[in-house]
Amino acid sequence: MPSRHAGVSQNMAPDLNSTKDLFVFLGKSVFSVLEDMVFTLIPKPQKNVAGEIVLITGAGSGLGRLLALKFASLGSVLVLWDINKEGTEETCEMAQAAGATRVYAYTCDCSQREEVYRVADQVKREVGDVSILINNAGIVTGKNFLDCPDELIEKSFDVNFKAHLWTYKAFLPAMIANDHGHLVCISSSAGLTGVNGLADYCASKFAAFGFAEAVFAETVAQKHMGIKTTIVCPLLINTGMFEGCTTKFPSLLPVLEPEYAVRKIVDAILQEKVYLYIPRVLYFLVFLKRILVLGPSFRELYIAPEKAWKPEEVR
Repeated sequence: MPSRHAGVSQNMAPDLNSTKDLFVFLGKSVFSVLEDMVFTLIPKPQKNVAGEIVLITGAGSGLGRLLALKFASLGSVLVLWDINKEGTEETCEMAQAAGATRVYAYTCDCSQREEVYRVADQVKREVGDVSILINNAGIVTGKNFLDCPDELIEKSFDVNFKAHLWTYKAFLPAMIANDHGHLVCISSSAGLTGVNGLADYCASKFAAFGFAEAVFAETVAQKHMGIKTTIVCPLLINTGMFEGCTTKFPSLLPVLEPEYAVRKIVDAILQEKVYLYIPRVLYFLVFLKRILVLGPSFRELYIAPEKAWKPEEVR
């Protein structure tokens, strides 16, 4: 006759395993927080990206162009994508002037899946395996949800989110095969909380953030430790997309200058940070949002410009 005590022991085993997993998780979380605190005071060593093949979407202007120029100065091989051919070629010339020895410019509409796959295959043949992928291309409509035409909502998702799916599908397999790569998602503070007048933009940026975070979790679970992820959530950046915008508390939540934002983004990539929120106060606001049911958020901190945002402007 089986012992009652044996049954109790068998039932306790899953509980003990769950408790063990909980303590391991808490221990890793505490270690991560302490590590972040230490590297806040002591700069983390930066990796060398000379010779790395860096692909930047939306490289024809704004943030993408400045990222290209920064990586040019670091000796990276540049692959520039943008729907604007003239803008991409201009960035190419500027990158060469900044010291880049190998720059490749491609016209690509990132909202079109088949075009992404086609140009990606061309890049693999002509340049090689992309080792740093920066999904930067973006579009904003700046309309209230019910005033926004369906085609613009679809465009927001196609550019701001779905393009990330296709570029990951195109370039992640080679990164895994080489056990070497870095995935960079330029999301937004609007991907952390809802903002008045930006319903479609927020939804697409939430999606991009969640997707990048989920793939990061997959790579860790599958022990692809050579694949790094950086998710960037800046406040408003003073580029063409948000021209004329401000915040209610500019001293606390300033509109970011593009050069400053790029410097912080590149530093985060070189230090292999998983998350970058700029300015720093966003970390605190996100923390409050998570612990308070009706906690403060950024949703009422934006002030729209007098003119509407331009849907044709792609970052």
